[in-house]
Amino acid sequence: MRLYLLLIGLTFAISFLLTPLVRRIGARVGPSEVRERDVHKSPIPKLGGVAMIVAILLGLAVASRMDFLQGSFRDPGPVLGVLAAAILALVIGVIDDLRDLSWYYKLGGQILIGAVAVSGGIRLEAMPVGWIGIPSGPAQWLLTVFLIVLTMNAINFVDGLDGLAAGVGAIGATAFFVYCYWLARTINQYDNSNFAALLMALLLGACLGFLPHNFNPAKIFMGESGVMVIGLLMAVAAIMVTGDVGAQEGYRFRNIPAYMPILLPVAVILLPLLDLALAVIRRTANGRSPFSADRGHLHHKLVDGGYTQRQAVLVLYLWSAIVAFGSVAFIFKEFDWHIIVGVNALLTVGAAILTMWPWLRRSVSARRQRRGM
Repeated sequence: MRLYLLLIGLTFAISFLLTPLVRRIGARVGPSEVRERDVHKSPIPKLGGVAMIVAILLGLAVASRMDFLQGSFRDPGPVLGVLAAAILALVIGVIDDLRDLSWYYKLGGQILIGAVAVSGGIRLEAMPVGWIGIPSGPAQWLLTVFLIVLTMNAINFVDGLDGLAAGVGAIGATAFFVYCYWLARTINQYDNSNFAALLMALLLGACLGFLPHNFNPAKIFMGESGVMVIGLLMAVAAIMVTGDVGAQEGYRFRNIPAYMPILLPVAVILLPLLDLALAVIRRTANGRSPFSADRGHLHHKLVDGGYTQRQAVLVLYLWSAIVAFGSVAFIFKEFDWHIIVGVNALLTVGAAILTMWPWLRRSVSARRQRRGM
């Protein structure tokens, strides 16, 4: 654990220190234009994802020299696949930040990133509920690429307020890291190295290091490269965890709900996935392309409802934390599941009241005015 914490601190420091430099470069080559759906009022540099990806790659290089983590590098295929995919995300993301690519070019780039990761051996080989095998070959490739592209776009859909995507990424990476590290300790008490846990530790540090520069009022945006690397690493970790669990004897995990390997990845990005699903339904119902932009996302609703940017982001942080940590809590047999369910229910009710508070307050005020008349 201490080495993982060291890597989190290292990637945090690199991301935090490198972001101001990237910001100055971004201000020179072209800050983002203010669009109708944006909430910021003046141009802000993009390219923040460059600092995040560099921090992750340097952290990966340092981790490869640590004896304790050599088990994560025993099979070089997935490591090289993630490395190449992250570099490709960096290149495509920078091009998009500077040239504002059309949606079909971005989608093609995301598919290419997924294909590069799959070529390194990162593939979904079984459905984690009942361990239903997926036929080798094209089916594994297609499903894996689909999951990677889906996760990238889900993260992209919440990247609309200062600090939102970076914070949600940090919360998800923390919950996922806890699960992956616990899984590694359960599998082998003498070797706690786990590539998925390593990726989540690096992602956590990079997001936390970038967040102080990106929280409202933001000095820089992460841009497309940051969004894609968060989605890439989240998806890769979920796929690799599925393989780790599926390869073990069932009796070792009899205390884990059978759905945990699929529940946790979904829970970690539930908020982005929900926003993505609602956006597709909304745009399709209006006769528009699902990839077209609008101002109907969850974070826009909160701001339009009366929350400030910071308040809206903190509310969405709260929802992300409740779902992610509320799910990962089930893996610890020290906690009675009845208590976990009860606490989650109370937190959910509290978060729902807090979310609806501006509307509830206006409703109460309107009723009082009608009574006064």
